[in-house]
Amino acid sequence: MITWIEGGLLLFVVLTALMTAMLRDVLAAIIVFGGYSLGMAILWVVLQAPDVGLTEAAVGAGVMTVLFLVTIARTTRMTGLEVTTVDVNWSAAALCVVFVFAVLATVPALPAVGAGPEANPAFGEVSSYYIENAYDDTHVENVVTAVLVAYRGFDTFGEATVVFAAGVAVLTVLRREVFE
Repeated sequence: MITWIEGGLLLFVVLTALMTAMLRDVLAAIIVFGGYSLGMAILWVVLQAPDVGLTEAAVGAGVMTVLFLVTIARTTRMTGLEVTTVDVNWSAAALCVVFVFAVLATVPALPAVGAGPEANPAFGEVSSYYIENAYDDTHVENVVTAVLVAYRGFDTFGEATVVFAAGVAVLTVLRREVFE
């Protein structure tokens, strides 16, 4: 069952995603997008995936928002524009709604967060091996850390490299902004 925190975060993420898509002011859309990314990061942490949450917070809420804000600062904003109505493509909107409901229809089939192996078909021989042998193979007490660092070391190194490269790119852009 979805807790009130998960439900609130899901509602926040959906609303900020819609607001980002519908806002006509680019600066406001960037700020709301940063909120969306932060909401996703918190949601990943609540769903017990802190590594994904940390990456989302660093890259989505941090790096992308800064890069978007630097981009908007380097471009000119047009003023004096009239607000006009926007024509909505109702067939595309209906297709999006159908897609959202099709995805939401699969949610009840997911196992509960934190459910044991009996409720989760993803647990099998491989997962059981990691759980039973992680300490003996790696001498790391936390199974998640053992899997991320020892068993999936190259993958984790690749993820860390991406986050590091994004951070260096942001620092490079910001340094140019300061010295120009």
